[in-house]
Amino acid sequence: MEPYLLPVVFVAVAAAFTLSASAGFGGSLILVPTLALVLGTKSGVAMAALLLAANNVVKVFAYRETLPYRKAVPVIVLVGAGTFLGAKLLVSAPERAVTIAVILSFVVAFLVESLDLTRFRRLGSPLLAFASGATSGFSGTSGPLKGLAVRGLDLDRLHLVGALSMASLVGDVTKTAVWTDAALLNGGDYLIALVCVPLMLVATFMGRRFNKKIGERGYTGLFWTVMVGYTGRLLAGL
Repeated sequence: MEPYLLPVVFVAVAAAFTLSASAGFGGSLILVPTLALVLGTKSGVAMAALLLAANNVVKVFAYRETLPYRKAVPVIVLVGAGTFLGAKLLVSAPERAVTIAVILSFVVAFLVESLDLTRFRRLGSPLLAFASGATSGFSGTSGPLKGLAVRGLDLDRLHLVGALSMASLVGDVTKTAVWTDAALLNGGDYLIALVCVPLMLVATFMGRRFNKKIGERGYTGLFWTVMVGYTGRLLAGL
């Protein structure tokens, strides 16, 4: 990475980490397109995964008192399995078809949420978890499907953020391991991630504080705002 690009990356990192700590997800919404423009698609997706993996370690620690291990384990395992498959298939899948499928899933999930069809939301959670990992593996972002999968667990906002943080950690660590082995990440990339640690700490603290202030209704609005943001990004790519 060219030295003059580092300030741009650091601004994107700070914004992504603050949003991620507030909503539990959403960091890739900012980080993946920024790094893809700066580094190229594959390198940008891989670098984003590394930075988000490191940030999710901080997030899991910050929300350590509200981590719903028992409820979240099935979703986390399926996210990890899907991510491994998707990372192996990076850019080989038909991206347009995946984008359309993700958008349709979002629309269906929004209707389920609006109509309070809790039973159907719970039944769809495992499938959405696996699909979120797979799409994350080859597109760099699993935001919409991961958010829907974890929301299907019916958790309060702090436990929801905790579950999203754990799922994100497993997914991003899986991608980072696969892409390091494939030489998409090197020692210099890990050094940049280390330099960003102070930003992770500050941004996570700010995001967690914001999450506690907004309440359940405010968090619901934030959650769906992030979901709409992801969907807008997907539509722009069609």
